[in-house]
Amino acid sequence: MKVLIIGGVAGGATAAARLRRMDENAEIILFERGEYVSYANCGLPYYIGGTIAERDRLFVQTAEGFINRFNIDIRLQSEVVSISPEDKTIQIKKLQTGETYTESYDKLIISTGADPVKLPLPGIDHPQIFTLRSVPDTDAIKTYIEQHKPKRAVVMGGGFIGLEMAENLHEAGLEVDIVEMSDQVMAPLDFSMAAMVHQHLKEKKINLWLKERVIGFETAGEHLSVLLDGGKQITSDMVISSVGVRPEKQLAESAGLKIGTLGGIWVDEHMQTSDAHIYAVGDAVEVTNPVTNLPALIPLAGPANKQARIVADNILEGNKHLYKGTIGTSIAKVFDLTVAAAGVSAKVLKRLNVDYLSSYTHSSSHAGYYPGALPLSIKIVFAPETGELYGIQVVGFDGVDKRIEMMAQVIQRKGTIYDLTELEQAYAPPFSSAKDPVNIAGFVAENIIKGKMKPLHWRDIATIDPKKDFLLDVRTIHEYNLNRIDGAVNIPVDDLRSRLDEIPTDKRIILYCAIGLRGYLAYRILTQKGFTNVYNLSGGFKTYSSVMCEQSYYHESDNLDENQNEITRNAGDTKTIRVDACGLACPGPIIQLKKHYDRLNTGERLEVKSTDMAFSQDAESWCNITGARFVGRKTEAGTVAVTVEKVRETQTVPAVSMGGNKTMIVFSDDLDKALASFVIANGIAATGKKVSLFFTFWGLNVIKKREKRSVKKDLFGKMFGMMLPSNSTKLSLSKMNMGGMGSRMMRFIMKKKNIDSLEALIQQAVDSGVEMIACTMSMDVMGVKQEELLDNVQLGGVATYLERAEKSNMSLFI
Repeated sequence: MKVLIIGGVAGGATAAARLRRMDENAEIILFERGEYVSYANCGLPYYIGGTIAERDRLFVQTAEGFINRFNIDIRLQSEVVSISPEDKTIQIKKLQTGETYTESYDKLIISTGADPVKLPLPGIDHPQIFTLRSVPDTDAIKTYIEQHKPKRAVVMGGGFIGLEMAENLHEAGLEVDIVEMSDQVMAPLDFSMAAMVHQHLKEKKINLWLKERVIGFETAGEHLSVLLDGGKQITSDMVISSVGVRPEKQLAESAGLKIGTLGGIWVDEHMQTSDAHIYAVGDAVEVTNPVTNLPALIPLAGPANKQARIVADNILEGNKHLYKGTIGTSIAKVFDLTVAAAGVSAKVLKRLNVDYLSSYTHSSSHAGYYPGALPLSIKIVFAPETGELYGIQVVGFDGVDKRIEMMAQVIQRKGTIYDLTELEQAYAPPFSSAKDPVNIAGFVAENIIKGKMKPLHWRDIATIDPKKDFLLDVRTIHEYNLNRIDGAVNIPVDDLRSRLDEIPTDKRIILYCAIGLRGYLAYRILTQKGFTNVYNLSGGFKTYSSVMCEQSYYHESDNLDENQNEITRNAGDTKTIRVDACGLACPGPIIQLKKHYDRLNTGERLEVKSTDMAFSQDAESWCNITGARFVGRKTEAGTVAVTVEKVRETQTVPAVSMGGNKTMIVFSDDLDKALASFVIANGIAATGKKVSLFFTFWGLNVIKKREKRSVKKDLFGKMFGMMLPSNSTKLSLSKMNMGGMGSRMMRFIMKKKNIDSLEALIQQAVDSGVEMIACTMSMDVMGVKQEELLDNVQLGGVATYLERAEKSNMSLFI
């Protein structure tokens, strides 16, 4: 049997080797128009960036080695220019001489691959514009960098290769801009998961231009000016065009072979084309996605190798082997981040009008108590009724590869989310958790399908109506004060059972926490306490904040970083305390930051290392609030190290945090004035300042316990007790009280508009460490006993107030 193969690399070279292993006597000829028969296409960016130091390591097998080992006729720099199915021949052109000749075949394998898309833009043929698809492309880019020492590069396209090139150009010392016409990078991901990649690119100072399209290029001296349709221009020293690939189908099409609906070569389940003697494999073919049962173009090396093996066996054994399709399992390294996907995304299912459910989980790569546990986020999409798993996306810093592979097997076998709950993984603290992140994803999905939790997604937050919805933040007060969703009321989950009266029964309750777990716990509490219209924000504040912040990112020459680097260089003998907060969930790292910062002397530094990627931004916000100096951040391998410096008194402190403590005298027991007192106090406490409230005379009524206490009083004390409000719920308005109707109306309106009640504000003040002092002289005059006051209220006199006021730069009398 004589078998001709058009094209080498993954598909053609694999088919040739398999044919020889199965049949020592077959005549096998492989035609490759390039100089190399088998090389690591996926490794090309890493050679450019220097991760792969030796060029020779890119070559899986040389032509000479291939010939010696497999006895295959390898003809390099030989381009097949036509196929004649009628007489089973092909015409070949020798590129070195221009000579043409004909070869006959019994069976033919087409492995022509895919070509980079080259947009017809003005200036696209400029010598400083490159594509990356082959070894010569790689050599051209590498040579240009070594000879011309470019400082800035633009990458057109935010796909897998584009991001790999961005990383490796950055590693080679270039400042990099990525221009992507979509609103996200990495098309196989949904926007919510791609947003995490956007934030990581920001951390690495990669300029990211989303929803921007390159419309042309102009020469600007020795530089290129990249023109964007938004009117902006980027000055660059080189451009990498990575806007996608298209199947190289010209040979097949001119031979009359059937072309698929997406433009790839049509093949059946045996990888046979419309001609019984011709097979096709690799990036040039159109396959079936088993999830949608629709055609797909999936240019990946793994499927190409599997297809080539099947084709070789079918040629020799007579179409006994089936190719079951490709679910597109893919993975990429983006700096420290690993990004993977399999199956289909939610946006594809939406486009196909397929009903689905989705869920987000944020776990750790292994047991949190074992050092080095790193964040790992999973999104799954699944069928509402059966739970069939449609798609998976995983973004994290460690263990992403094994999770995507575990779940991809479930998709391939038409498995369900219940299979995720039952998957058994090897467990030891350095490698996983007793409940692996894959299991957790299944558990959450199972809760959704079985009605144990109703999810709400980040897009739905924009549709919240305060008249109908009550947004409840069940995180700690520290997390709430750092950042929150606008309009949310804070009741920590641990306080929920004792504060159910603060939650409306006539509204939809929308819960959220950091990642979804505490929200689920709160959901179970509320639904079992009689609340029926309750939802939990899937993925929690982590997913929401990631998608709602700015996605595009561009910085000029980063003077801030230069200043920070200067500070670092001049640190010299500066004492730095290092704290490892890895594995702690928010607000753990911030609490560690504050705890150890308080122990510093002025001028000393604190470095806190965390695996919570949000910690970097939280720490910077904390510094802006407190006046600490944010020295800088470093991210590496899924950890972020933040350095802050305790500010000396002679140094300038940001205006937002200038000054000392704050004091207020609360003289009135009017409801509206009491509300104002605690709103101001909580706002100040949120900035990290100490607040002291001094309650005197009528103000004592604000801080009385709601439970009536039996205390011994004299006649005047009893008379005052009968005439005065017994606790904060009995306070009246200063204006328009109307016999109590005004105060009831005020509370009703506040509840309707999601404004915290006075009692909730008082509790927030307690949680935030606001100091409440009762004037003992006023207590004596008004007949108020200590037992009647809230437990955390201190007793003091005028000297106590004066001491607090002396340390403050603001005193209010209310």
